[in-house]
Amino acid sequence: MSKSGNWAASVRTIASDIAEGFLEITHNSFALIGLVVAFAAIALFAQPELRQQGEAQLRTWLQERHVAVAGVTPEPSAIERATAVNPKELPKDQAAVAYWISKKYRVAPEPIGALVEEAYQIGEQYKIDPTLLLAVMAIESRFNPFAQSSVGAQGLMQVMTRVHTEKYDNFGGNHAAFDPISNLRVGASILREYMQITGSVEGALKYYVGAANHGNDGGYVAKVLAEHSRMRQVAGRSTPETTVRPGLVAKRQITPIKMEEGEAAAEQKAAETERPASVAVNRTQDEASQVVASSNL
Repeated sequence: MSKSGNWAASVRTIASDIAEGFLEITHNSFALIGLVVAFAAIALFAQPELRQQGEAQLRTWLQERHVAVAGVTPEPSAIERATAVNPKELPKDQAAVAYWISKKYRVAPEPIGALVEEAYQIGEQYKIDPTLLLAVMAIESRFNPFAQSSVGAQGLMQVMTRVHTEKYDNFGGNHAAFDPISNLRVGASILREYMQITGSVEGALKYYVGAANHGNDGGYVAKVLAEHSRMRQVAGRSTPETTVRPGLVAKRQITPIKMEEGEAAAEQKAAETERPASVAVNRTQDEASQVVASSNL
């Protein structure tokens, strides 16, 4: 065999050895990887805490990647601030009211579900028909928690915050007027006080709208009671009647306290809930005088 033939044979032999070695190493590497994966699976199955740690790390990594791509900082606890309850989780009568309000006033059913649930709880506590509280919200703000009138009535129940400042102390301050649940609770407590003063729902509503010492309430009481009646029908009339303890009814004339001038602008509300300018002007004065009266009970 010539020298060139020997050299070619040597090259083929070396190439063959290299190929066989590569295949053997690759085979062994895949086998090793398989063993590692199998061992990891067994370890995770036997040690749940390791699996949980791994899931947490993976979730953290994915969130960091999401922040890097979208530029948004995740805040999983934000849902705790949401005022929302699925109406399907409520009793049948409450769910019916929630869906009815949602459809009529074009608001999401979940926040309304939370308000309905809270209204029923407060209603039971204060012996007030919960649909009456909901009717007041409907006429006052059309379920807008950020509503504010020209005379300073704020939130769902359009509470005069500057007059009833102390009532928000337990909720962290005046800004709680724009928290739906806090505003509902404060508004309900005010309505209950007016029921104790007047001894009737109609009288309490006149006080609430600031028309206690005036003949014209702008049709407010009639609107609230009409909406109350409709909501009771939707609820199947299963809501408790509003009761007033006669012993707490005031037997004296309420004297209005003169407030600062310049509050003669009419409240800016939807056409369905408009009040005459005279009612809007007198609301501030009457609210202040009623606070004085209720504090003396």
